[in-house]
Amino acid sequence: MVSGDQVDTNLTIATDLIAQAADAGAKLVVLPENFAFMGRYEGAVRGVAEPPDGAGQIQQFLAAQALAHGLVLVGGSVPLSSTETDKIFSSSLVYGPDGRCMARYDKLHLFDVQVGDQEGYKESATFTAGNAVVTVDTPFAQLGLSICYDLRFPELYRQLTQRGAELLLVPSAFTATTGAAHWSALLKARAVENLSHVVAPNQGGVHASGRATYGHSMMIDPWGRVLACQTDTGAGVITAKIDLAEQQAVRQQFPALSHARIGIADMNAE
Repeated sequence: MVSGDQVDTNLTIATDLIAQAADAGAKLVVLPENFAFMGRYEGAVRGVAEPPDGAGQIQQFLAAQALAHGLVLVGGSVPLSSTETDKIFSSSLVYGPDGRCMARYDKLHLFDVQVGDQEGYKESATFTAGNAVVTVDTPFAQLGLSICYDLRFPELYRQLTQRGAELLLVPSAFTATTGAAHWSALLKARAVENLSHVVAPNQGGVHASGRATYGHSMMIDPWGRVLACQTDTGAGVITAKIDLAEQQAVRQQFPALSHARIGIADMNAE
């Protein structure tokens, strides 16, 4: 997507994209980070934050779409208010085919970085970080949840895999600068090192603030092969068939996950 600063417009576009994916046979649809809103300045998202009770416009949209199409729908990130702070959460919400929210993941790592001389971000001025690693069982696979900047922290994905995750989701709004340098390499690394499929929808275009995102939404298999990629900027849909039996066979034939030795308290202890 190339989300803008009007929630209604973004949800209308998302409605069409979800329908396209469903018509193509998708049973899991993942929207990018900030799919419902990308404002003209970083803190503008506070104005559309919703209480985490399911009653907000964005949450109701996700529930209705999942139910209407009978699929698992992941809202890449939804701004949710907090009862403990004036800051908000960036939360990935998973809805089942019955329209119920199955899981919530609050973004663990906040994007406080300077990219070159002109491009700086400070998510912690608006958002508060989550404190939990989240997986969720679905009718077809166990999902491991993450958002964008989390991608740079491999220990998160190893924990997700150790907890049974079979598909690693990385909904993102990766910048054009960092995306060109690191997006593909990091996604492939997370897939290969965890012998897992990775599903990574990204924002891709120029937004209301002038910020440019990289696009190149990707689906990658456990061997690091790109199953699908949208190379053009602009809104669109990519689909691919994920074979979990093949993934399990790869894990058995190449059991690197069981060979890990980091975490042994003292290998030399008597």
